[in-house]
Amino acid sequence: MAMVKRTHPVIINDATLRDGMHALAHQYSVDDMVAIARKLDEAKIDIIEVSHGDGLNGNSFTYGFSKHTEAEYLRAVKAVLRHSKLAALLLPGIGTVDELHLAKDCGVDTIRIATHCTEADIATEHIETARHLGFDVATFLMMAHKTTTENLVRQARIMEAAGAHCVYVVDSAGAFTMDESREKVTALKGALSCQVGFHNHDNLGLGVANTLIAIECGADRVDGSVAGMGAGAGNCRLEVLVAVLKKMGVPTSAELYPLIDCAEQLVRPLQKDRPVQIDGNALMMGYAGVYSSFLLHTERAAARFGVDARDILVEVGRRGLVGGQEDLIADVALDLQARRAG
Repeated sequence: MAMVKRTHPVIINDATLRDGMHALAHQYSVDDMVAIARKLDEAKIDIIEVSHGDGLNGNSFTYGFSKHTEAEYLRAVKAVLRHSKLAALLLPGIGTVDELHLAKDCGVDTIRIATHCTEADIATEHIETARHLGFDVATFLMMAHKTTTENLVRQARIMEAAGAHCVYVVDSAGAFTMDESREKVTALKGALSCQVGFHNHDNLGLGVANTLIAIECGADRVDGSVAGMGAGAGNCRLEVLVAVLKKMGVPTSAELYPLIDCAEQLVRPLQKDRPVQIDGNALMMGYAGVYSSFLLHTERAAARFGVDARDILVEVGRRGLVGGQEDLIADVALDLQARRAG
């Protein structure tokens, strides 16, 4: 793979402490977060993201409740950062403008504002307010496999016009093939004046490969998680990505040894109850194009109603459920149970 020549390093955003919340049902302790953040900072990761897995104000019966408040997490991590910037995620409709002020008070540098890939217009007020508050503003077009590249560009332009510094192509289901990654990142790079980012999941085993393609196509920012700590089969494995970038001579400020130590000593021990891996259910998420954070919800529904989790995931994909519709997974399981009984 021939990388584009870069005059500046690719910016790496770590999602271990935010997307990784999904893998732990949002039960990180503050001490675990601080220990991981120290190692990420030692590794000179550019941006470290912290919040509920579903973003600021995500605590609810639908999504699950975190062990501590977001203010406690954010302030504790901010206090130990020496190199890295602090980020938080916000989904309009879950988080509000009030959460932007909370994030500012907690020392957040980068706010990441995420919508479904066809709903960029619902984030306009949040983006404009975030710019006014002085945040570095990165925006997400989630479940990007669910729309055409042409429409993705239209949505990205809405976000750029509202003031986004960076617009992300987000493969929330880990469903992209390599050609799809190349097509969508190339299209946004050609259409936008702001930065372009790439965030994905590893459900089809293409997390690192697709991230490398995004960088090849000019992505300015990319996401990863230590030991893949994230929803579904996890995110692009950050220590693997950094090792490959160094072998390929792609400039990055990240240091490899602290990332390996973080994965082996701090993150994998947290995965003892539900390893973050490409098992059958995670694979089906990528195959069926299902939102990665649905994994634990699906497995609970399968156990509760006595149906195959894979059947639930296929039906969820067929119905086109998106983030925020976790409560409908139980309905799908009930329908499958009734269908089997009938």
